[in-house]
Parts: sequence; C-alpha cells; structure tokens
Amino acid sequence: MTAQLVLKNVSKWFGGLHAVEDLTLNIPTGKIVSLIGPNGAGKTTVFNMITGVYPPTRGTIIYKGKKLNHLKSSRIISHGIARTFQNIRLFKSMTVLENVQVGMHCRTRSGAVRALLRTPFETREEREIHEKSMEVLEFLGLAELHNESAGSLPYGDQRLLEIARALATRPEILLLDEPAAGMNPIETSELMDLILKLRETGLTIFLVEHDMKLVMGISEVVTVLDYGQKIAEGTPAEVQEDKRVIEAYLGSTAED
Repeated sequence: MTAQLVLKNVSKWFGGLHAVEDLTLNIPTGKIVSLIGPNGAGKTTVFNMITGVYPPTRGTIIYKGKKLNHLKSSRIISHGIARTFQNIRLFKSMTVLENVQVGMHCRTRSGAVRALLRTPFETREEREIHEKSMEVLEFLGLAELHNESAGSLPYGDQRLLEIARALATRPEILLLDEPAAGMNPIETSELMDLILKLRETGLTIFLVEHDMKLVMGISEVVTVLDYGQKIAEGTPAEVQEDKRVIEAYLGSTAED
C-alpha cells in the first residue's frame, strides 16, 4: 500500500512532558486508519502536529513526498489535509451554508481588489462556491438546513456540519478528531455509514475515536498509543487480541 502521509520518529515535548515519543506512522492512500488510546495518550497532539498547530520537537512529517514540518496550517490545508476538532468549532451565528463557504474560500483565487470591484471573475467564483457548498451539504444530508443558523442545529447535525466545512476545502485526507463524541447510538451508526461513504469517494480517513464499536467496525488499520508511544498496530482483530492493548486501554471490553 502506498503511504500518503508518513510520520517518521516524531516526538513532541512540552517542557518536561513528552506528549508523543518517537512515533512512526504510515497512512495508506484511500484507507480508514484509526488512532486510539487512553485519555492523555497523545492522539490529538499527533493531529495538531500534522495540521501545523505546532511543529514536532523532532522527527519528520511527510505528505505525498513533501515535508510538512514548520508549515502554517493554511498551507497544509492547501496541500489537501483537512480536520475536525474534539470540540465543535463552528461559526454559530452564521448560517449552515455560510459555514461551508468559509471552508471553500481557502481554494479561491479572487483577491481583495477583485472582491471590491465585483469583477466578472469574482462573481463567477462566488457562484461556484455557492453551488459546490450546496453539493457538500447535499452529500451530508444537510441541504434543507442551509439557511438555518449553525448554532440552532441539533448536536449531531453540528458534528456533520463541521465535517462538511472540512470537506469544503477539497481534501485528499480527512482527519476526524472524536467525531462520535456526544452522539447517540443511532447518530453514531449513521456516522459510520458516512465515513465509509467518504472512503468510497477515494478520500483517506485518519480517525481518533474512543467509540470502539465505530473504530473496530470500519477501520482497516488501528494504531494504539499509550503515554505518547505506539504499543500496537494492525487490523482491528489483531489489536483487540494484543495483551498490551487490553491492559492499557480496552480492558474487559476486549473480552466481551
């Protein structure tokens, strides 16, 4: 399998705290890969390094042959990497459509002058943004809510809207940070179907999640962190049977 995203011996230290230590990961193109582990294992820190929130202390992050170390988040997004967050970060006073359009604007070419002058190019590009944003909402089943304020949506729909905004950047790899957090079982089942649907479009999915039914139900590769270090990696079945994983994280749930 061709690796789309590679982390080579990556570490992140915050003073004396080693949040991630000597981590090597290979995210294959077009696959669903999950990163699991106890709270504080370093999972979100991994996402933050990949997306430029802060650079690794040491090691290398490579995406499609390009080194990402020290690139700004905006540059990383333009390369084709998008993410969602544990805590929903929508513009809640804006409409559903406007939230998606914000994501789409990272791909626009109209500058400030064109926007002020309302040139034909800028007008055409704004129309395309509207159409493509509606296509994303249609894909996620949110099109009928496009004029609703984001803050008025039910929790599950807000989670979907955050995914929609990430998709609007036209990524090739999507990082989902605990997308099922706070969802009920029906919403989680629908989310699983959505992730599989996204994978079918050719999108690579890199997932951090605590819901083991979701992780084991859709992942092709599972990596396990404990205290910032990788302790296991393999198929869901292989990981569930790993004694280190059972002791560190899965506990009795792996035996049920």
